[in-house]
Amino acid sequence: MEKVRISKLMAQRGMCSRREADAFIERGWVRVDGVVVSELGSKAWPNQKITLHKQARQRQTERVTIILNKPVGFVSGQPEKGYKPATRLITPENQYRPERSARRFQPGHLRGLAAAGRLDIDSQGLLVLTQDGRIARQLIDAHSDIEKEYLVRVTGKLIPQGLALLNHGLSLDGKPLKPAHVDWQNEDQLRFIIQEGRKRQIRRMCERVGLKVVGLKRVRMGRIVLGDLPPGKWRYLGEGERFA
Repeated sequence: MEKVRISKLMAQRGMCSRREADAFIERGWVRVDGVVVSELGSKAWPNQKITLHKQARQRQTERVTIILNKPVGFVSGQPEKGYKPATRLITPENQYRPERSARRFQPGHLRGLAAAGRLDIDSQGLLVLTQDGRIARQLIDAHSDIEKEYLVRVTGKLIPQGLALLNHGLSLDGKPLKPAHVDWQNEDQLRFIIQEGRKRQIRRMCERVGLKVVGLKRVRMGRIVLGDLPPGKWRYLGEGERFA
C-alpha cells in the first residue's frame, strides 16, 4: 500500500472534486486523522480519516445545481463562435415556478456552472448544470453506474438481431459498451437506458444497426426526472433530491 495525494483520496470518496480539495487544503480546511493539512500535494494512507472544516461544508451547501430542459440548438459545453450556450437560458425569467423554490436566483449562481453529462446541439431534454464537483463526479465519472434514460425517434430498417445488439454487443472506438436496456415504445421510438455517455453514443449505436436518429430527448438521470419542466425552463435541484 502506498500513500496517495489527499486531493485524490477526497475525490475518490466523493467529498469534493480534486480542484475543490486543493482549494480547501490551501485554506487549512482539511484534516487527516485530526491534523490540519495545508500544503498542496500532501499525501495520506488510503485508510486514514479525512474530514472537512465546517466552513468547507458550508461553502458546499451554498453551491447550486440546476435542472434545465435544454432545447435543440443550444450547446451544453463551452460554445464555439456562433453557437448559443445553454447557460444563456439560466435567467430569472426562465426559472420554473420560482415561488416553490427555497432559493432565489443570484448572478453568482452562474459562476463556475458546468454541464455534468452533456447533450449535443441536436438533442434536447434534461441537462444538469452544477457548481458542485461532487455531483459532477457522481454523474460523469468513468465508473459511475447512474442510469441515463432517453426517448429516441428513429427512421430506417433495423438489421436482424439489431435490438439485441443495442442491448449488449456493440463497441465504439474499439471499446465494448456496457450492457444497456433498449426497447420499442412505439413504431418509431426507442427507449434507451444506459450508464455511459460517450460522444454521440446513442446516435452511433443506432447507425450500427441500420437506424438514423431524428430526435433524442433525455428524460432521466438517476432518480431525477425531467417531469413537466417546459423546454427552455430551469429549476434548482431541491435539498432532498438525489441522483442516487
